[in-house]
Amino acid sequence: MTKRPSPPPAARWLSPHEQSIWRAYLTMTRVVSETLERQLQSDAGMPHTYYMILAMLSEAPDRTLRMSELALMTGTSQSRLSHAASRLEEAGWIERRRCPTDKRGFLAILTDAGWDVLVQTAPGHVEAVRSALFDPLTGDQVEQLSSIAEAVNGACTGEDVPGKS
Repeated sequence: MTKRPSPPPAARWLSPHEQSIWRAYLTMTRVVSETLERQLQSDAGMPHTYYMILAMLSEAPDRTLRMSELALMTGTSQSRLSHAASRLEEAGWIERRRCPTDKRGFLAILTDAGWDVLVQTAPGHVEAVRSALFDPLTGDQVEQLSSIAEAVNGACTGEDVPGKS
């Protein structure tokens, strides 16, 4: 007969209330992500990752970023970014060039065509973000969400959180 291992004594199990909150959080993040994904696929025929790449490039000086920096900003791996960049390049929305100061690095540059796609897509995307995330909340809840996001992100990244001691 095989004996089941007992749970580690130091485990801090979630209370039923915390478990409920955890599941609501998981559902919320999935539903919001799926909503935004559907909107972008429907309106622009692109996944959310592609939109984020175009948006980050649009905000960068000269609409240009190092691929490694772009991967960090979009929360994607180098290989996934490289695959997405190939597709965006095929569409004519970005260009990739070797970095002039570091021959091992590559730059991603938003083209005028990519800019135009972003300008056309942004209003619908912003409305979808507003409808899915901000409209259901009160002003106080938006501020709470901001504080919560900063605290959780800070704890996960090891960065100090303003207002936390």
